[in-house]
Amino acid sequence: MRIMTFNLRFENDRDGENAWINRRELVVEIIDRYQPAILGTQEGKWTQLTYLRDQLPEYEIVMPGRTPDKKIQCPTLFFRKKDCTIEAGRDFWLSKTPDVHLSKDWDSAFPRMISLARIRIEKSYRKIIAAVTHLDNIGVEARFQQAKIISKWADQQKSPIILMGDFNDDPASRAHDVLTLPKTRLCDTWEMIQGSECEESYTHHGFSGVPQLSRMDWILADLSFKVKDARVIHDEFNGRYPSDHFPYLADIEFLC
Repeated sequence: MRIMTFNLRFENDRDGENAWINRRELVVEIIDRYQPAILGTQEGKWTQLTYLRDQLPEYEIVMPGRTPDKKIQCPTLFFRKKDCTIEAGRDFWLSKTPDVHLSKDWDSAFPRMISLARIRIEKSYRKIIAAVTHLDNIGVEARFQQAKIISKWADQQKSPIILMGDFNDDPASRAHDVLTLPKTRLCDTWEMIQGSECEESYTHHGFSGVPQLSRMDWILADLSFKVKDARVIHDEFNGRYPSDHFPYLADIEFLC
């Protein structure tokens, strides 16, 4: 089962030649090329998400209770219909008041959320929970507290979890540590396959194609899964890139 996390870069007219309208077909091409069973996106605005929904008819999008809002960027799940059946989905905010729309706390620059779905895997009929999130890009304490909320939630789940997203932090961070505590049963797919960090593992490049910063996009998988492959996708199209982040994918399977 292939999982992909993909920061889309939000729709921003100031991006010039890298504006969404000039690269949205490249995003679709990447998804079509790698065919993830589960796709988690970040920074998608309503028009971006509905464009992908319309261009990817073989996928079902999860946007529980959302209403059109031109300003909000939402982490969002897509499931390939032939691989997964969605049983339930929900969002909540990573704040002290998770049910309060657009709530934020600590030093978070923006409201942050997690989107999740309970799904049935068609070939095995097993049930899992997939979740996608995007932690704050400014607040160090906020990222840690947001990760703690997710860690507590994960500890309460009975089904195996796959958590993906842009965590705006590196694997040596407190956010990573709290999300991979033994109680969460979550393991970093990159570490399971590739081990050490290197420039090839970095996932941000700012449309340059040159890896920058660190590995901030992760896929964390429950111990019920065996990780078969994990890689950062560096595909370009005549020198153009679909986003300012490289997509990251992991191939996993149930242990038994």
